[in-house]
Amino acid sequence: MRHVDFSPLYRSTVGFDKLLTMLDGMAPTDQSQSYPPYNIERTGESTYRITMAVAGFDEAEISIEAREHVLTVKGEKAEDTEAETTQYLYRGIAKRAFERRFQLADHVEVTGASLRNGLLHIDLVREIPEAMKPRRIAITKDAGASTKQIEATQA
Repeated sequence: MRHVDFSPLYRSTVGFDKLLTMLDGMAPTDQSQSYPPYNIERTGESTYRITMAVAGFDEAEISIEAREHVLTVKGEKAEDTEAETTQYLYRGIAKRAFERRFQLADHVEVTGASLRNGLLHIDLVREIPEAMKPRRIAITKDAGASTKQIEATQA
């Protein structure tokens, strides 16, 4: 069991409450979900891909929703009428429903998703707005000082 007390950080930081709350909520619990397995890959300077193994699921049985910095992937298996007549000797392919949530950083957007060979690929990109990108400020000569020098020489 893990428990970290973030209250000293709340007293000495300003504006980091969202980050600390997120860290506190991401604490692993004894009932951590391991289905379906997934990978998170960095595919470029500002592009990412989440790959989930969703064998047996069709595109219509999976929903992907991005809202308020949270990406939610849900899978609900449709009723299988063939299962009533089929007698399984061993059933190793899971057909259970799942819901997996991913916290997204600021300015990370989902650009697309595809399902191929039992793998769900979700592509993401981080696009920082132009106003938030670092910019170089040009240094110019002080126009006020040169004006004063001109007036002093004319007098």
